[in-house]
Amino acid sequence: MRLDKLLANMGYGSRKEVKQLLKQKAVTVDGDYVKDAALHVDPEKQIVSVFGERVVYTEFVYFIMNKPPGVISATEDLRDETVIDLLEPLHQHFQPFPVGRLDKDTEGLLLLTNDGQLAHNLLSPKKHVPKVYYAQIEGVVTEEDAEKFANGVELDDGYVTKPGKLVILKSAQQSEIELTIQEGKFHQVKRMFEAVGKRVTYLKRISMGSLKLDENLALGEYRELTAEELNGLQNNH
Repeated sequence: MRLDKLLANMGYGSRKEVKQLLKQKAVTVDGDYVKDAALHVDPEKQIVSVFGERVVYTEFVYFIMNKPPGVISATEDLRDETVIDLLEPLHQHFQPFPVGRLDKDTEGLLLLTNDGQLAHNLLSPKKHVPKVYYAQIEGVVTEEDAEKFANGVELDDGYVTKPGKLVILKSAQQSEIELTIQEGKFHQVKRMFEAVGKRVTYLKRISMGSLKLDENLALGEYRELTAEELNGLQNNH
């Protein structure tokens, strides 16, 4: 890979800014100063440093975010703030995208990556990756509702959902539940409750496959996945 491309990809500035770094004798390859932007380097085998700090080359990035309400799960939008806008410029540079969508007013676990294969595996209906939501519901949620969900409910457009596992945490005028589903239809959780005459007032995704929401992340915060978390997702399917 060309040296200027490597450094630009790793967030050291535009190609033009990288050329300035090379002029300033800021860049070494295997300990030797390099000025040639077109020099081909192998980041796996050679040691490239900028101001003495080694450049660790990564192709894929994986972030777990606690998505805040009011932010949309898209890479760009002309009107609304997106989850990508919450990332630092260096991380935006890798062009990650959200794996699946959370509605604008839904919060909780969101995975962002530029690894298309992993995203496909997690979203493919054939893989049956479970997603767990915590919700607050207006109306008394009953065991009858849980049975209906277990058999699949018909949504407003005639689509019948795959079986969902409804756990009632609190049954009252304001109920609290956990729901596990393996699909991600548009507004699915809300529409499932509408199908049984109830309304979701608060919705948060708490897990996706083996990945669980990190309770230490405040709304809008994110971090890189740990090796253990990433292995879990890669072995999910």
